[in-house]
Order: sequence, then C-alpha cells, then structure tokens
Amino acid sequence: MLMSLADDRLIVAMDVPNAIAGLKLAQELGDAVSFYKIGLGMLTGGGLALANELKAELGKKIFLDMKLFDIGATVENAVRGLAQFDLDFLTVHGDPYVVRAAQEGKGDKGLKILAVTILTSLERADLDGALIKEGAVKDLVLERAGNAFHAGADGVIASPQEAALIRALPEAEGKLIVTPGVRPAGADLGDQKRVATPANAIRDGVDHIVVGRPIWQAENPRTAAEAILAELKSPQAAQPNH
Repeated sequence: MLMSLADDRLIVAMDVPNAIAGLKLAQELGDAVSFYKIGLGMLTGGGLALANELKAELGKKIFLDMKLFDIGATVENAVRGLAQFDLDFLTVHGDPYVVRAAQEGKGDKGLKILAVTILTSLERADLDGALIKEGAVKDLVLERAGNAFHAGADGVIASPQEAALIRALPEAEGKLIVTPGVRPAGADLGDQKRVATPANAIRDGVDHIVVGRPIWQAENPRTAAEAILAELKSPQAAQPNH
C-alpha cells in the first residue's frame, strides 16, 4: 500500500463516466490526493469496484455519496451492506429517522455518517417548488443540521456559505462539516449556486472540501489539485473558529 503525501481536507469528486476513467484520474493525481468521492452517477459505472481498488491498492480514503433516503429499515439494511466495504464517509438525507437508521446500520464500523442539509445546487425557489416550508435557506440548513446532530450524525454536508453558522452551533462540537460547492477563484460555477473559495471554506470551519470539475476538467489535473492544496495551507485559510 502506498503512503499518501496529500492533505485529506481536499476530497476530489470522481464525477467521471466510469471506473476506468476514475482510475485513470487517480493515477494522474498520484500522491497529491488522498481522498475521493464516488457518487450516484458512478454507481452503474463500477463505482463500488473503483472504491475497493482505490482503498486496497492505492491506500486512498473513500467518500461514498449516495444520499440515501427511504424508510428506516431499508436505510439500515443498505448501510449495513455498504459498511462492509471499509468506506470512510457515507451520505444520507438529514431527516432524523434516516440518520438514526444509518447509525444502526453501520454498527461498530468506522464509517462516518454525513447528513445532507440542503443541496448546494438549490435556492429558495427550488425549495418552493418542492413544497419545503418557508424560511431563508440558511435558516433551514441550520435547523436541519441541528436536528441531524441530535439524531447522531457524525457530520453534515452543507454549503460553505452556511459553514460558519453551523460550526457555531453547540451541537456541532466534534462534528464534521464537509462542503461541496467549493470553487477556486475564477472557476466556472457550473450548477452550484452557494459557493466559496477553498481558503474561505476552511477559514469558516469546514473540515473537508469537495472539488470535482475544476480538477478533473483541468488540462493538468494534478497541477489544479496542487494549487488548491497550496491554498488550503495559505494564511488566508487560517481557522479562527476552531
């Protein structure tokens, strides 16, 4: 097993078509990246096989981003099965009963259950269309985060714009905050609407940032990743909230 030289605060999202493309990306990034996110879009393209290979052969950490949401018994059974793969992070929707079921399912495994608050691609108009109760997005995110922590979540997924507010919650003590919607300055925002730079996200109390397209679409993915890692270690990323 290879030892990684990377900073695992950076999680690279493998939003590529299949496991072959994912393995190629991991090889290009080499020891610059130690943590990868495999999402729902990769599941039918060999995502679990890729997760196993990255873990067993390359010594990488794995964040399986499934955003599980179903009746409690189904979530519990699904998590029990996934926990056998020696994963590091797994996402579920932040409804308290879902979080509790996921914790039951993981048993004594080291898998961290991360609760989704509100997807970073959504705005208030999107929530209206989904019949989500009234209120500012940030207020709903805080309420969902607090409820998820009380239900036993190991951490939450949230926009970097809400990270400092979540970190200030008493319930957030010792919990993880993982943020997608992180874009280096000048990068295309894509479908993300609530974004921040890597340094700003870390400064606001985020533990891990998730970056996809700005790395894997770059002409040189490793150079792009190294630039983000340098930003994470910069004075601008100092964390006054910790």
